[in-house]
Amino acid sequence: MLANDPTEILKRNQLKNTKQRVRVLEEIGADDAAISQPDLEKKLGKEIDRVTLYRILNAYEDKGILHRIIDHNGTANYAICSSNCSSHHHQDEHVHFNCSICAKVYCLPVNVPQITIPNGFKTESISFVAYGVCDKCSAEN
Repeated sequence: MLANDPTEILKRNQLKNTKQRVRVLEEIGADDAAISQPDLEKKLGKEIDRVTLYRILNAYEDKGILHRIIDHNGTANYAICSSNCSSHHHQDEHVHFNCSICAKVYCLPVNVPQITIPNGFKTESISFVAYGVCDKCSAEN
């Protein structure tokens, strides 16, 4: 869910306030699950073309507004970052959960375990993905 007003997020990140940028933030923040680029394209319809959407998502990721999660199908999903993310330095290192029934991707408030990387390797980001059945699908079964 979107904690702040989209126009405030744009202002804080020194991005021009456009109708398309606001709409993308509204759609991504409308649900508690991450949303894929194809689903965003469907929801936004003819409001935003594919190239513009791609550029907006990249700008948001670069500014630390969104983070990208790759689901079990290899599709990029996007979720709003927490307030401790910044440009090119995402601090949203938490567990992501892929539901095998509804295919939604959730950001869980569970920290990624501390890992030791061998000498010579440089970590740029860490991803920890759990697969199973989400709470909503579990309640339906």
